[in-house]
Amino acid sequence: MADSRFFVKSKDFSLRELAELTGSELGTGAAPERVLSDVAPLDVAGPNDLSFLDNVKYKDQFLTTRAGACFVHPSVAELAPQGVCLLLNAHPYKAYAVAAQAFYPDIKPKGKVSAQAHIDPSAIVGAECIIGPGVVIGAGAEIGEKSWIEANSVIGEYVRIGAHVRIGSNATLSHCHIGDYTRLYPGVRVGQDGFGFAIDPKGHVKVPQLGRVIIEDHVEIGANTTIDRGAGPDTVIGQGTWIDNLVQIGHNVQIGQGCVIVAQVGISGSSVIEDFVAIGGQAGITGHLHIGSGARIAAQSGVMRNVPAGEEYMGSPAMPIRETMKQVALLKRLTKKNKG
Repeated sequence: MADSRFFVKSKDFSLRELAELTGSELGTGAAPERVLSDVAPLDVAGPNDLSFLDNVKYKDQFLTTRAGACFVHPSVAELAPQGVCLLLNAHPYKAYAVAAQAFYPDIKPKGKVSAQAHIDPSAIVGAECIIGPGVVIGAGAEIGEKSWIEANSVIGEYVRIGAHVRIGSNATLSHCHIGDYTRLYPGVRVGQDGFGFAIDPKGHVKVPQLGRVIIEDHVEIGANTTIDRGAGPDTVIGQGTWIDNLVQIGHNVQIGQGCVIVAQVGISGSSVIEDFVAIGGQAGITGHLHIGSGARIAAQSGVMRNVPAGEEYMGSPAMPIRETMKQVALLKRLTKKNKG
């Protein structure tokens, strides 16, 4: 259960309210006015808790759960234990996410600028912003209304931040524009010099990085992720893209809308990632590549050539998943044969 010292519950909800909120249908025998008081995983949920089943790996937990109600796909409704009310939804995990947000909404402090913040007189801070202690906001910076900058973050000169943005503690931003409703988690670094230099035996020569970072609306960027500014063209993160912790994005990279990039991914400079691409953890993308819309890159893959739209690539060097699996199967057969 959620620790009440850290998470504040809004209220109890009836099954009718939850169904309306999530676009779900009540299962047979579910009493619309039955009230639930919390959310919990299947294995620990009690009669007053709401849970969900989305992955068949947890079917056994569903068969024995004591949850009062559960979001499930209609195809598994007949497996429900006696006494569990069902909320039928084609996307039970999404429905649970919406319900859990209703039980535990983000709590935002009232707008306040800390006396311990250092804000240049030429900076513009919008209405109802929260500026934490130790925050530094440079000359000419603009902060949109109802944005929240947590303790000890540094906003460089002329950086532009949209409305309803939340920036975690100890983040640093320079040479960038941040869209509305975007969230940057603690320790994010945006806009620092890209890794650009001319190699020379007498000593490498730095290439000035004269671009910016453009982060569009509704983007999430995980803790300690770094995004370099462009060398001339901008580095761009498209609307609705979600980036996990500890990701490195090089200069001039262009990332489209709705992408998902998991922890410890590295994307080298000038690569283009089109819309709705998913990249698994610890994958590496070499420079100047083009990853087509809807492509999926498996974890720990080393991508060294372009990936067509909609394709699934795996391995190092990465190739279509079927090719990789054929090679793995062949190597296994050869190894077994040699042992014999």
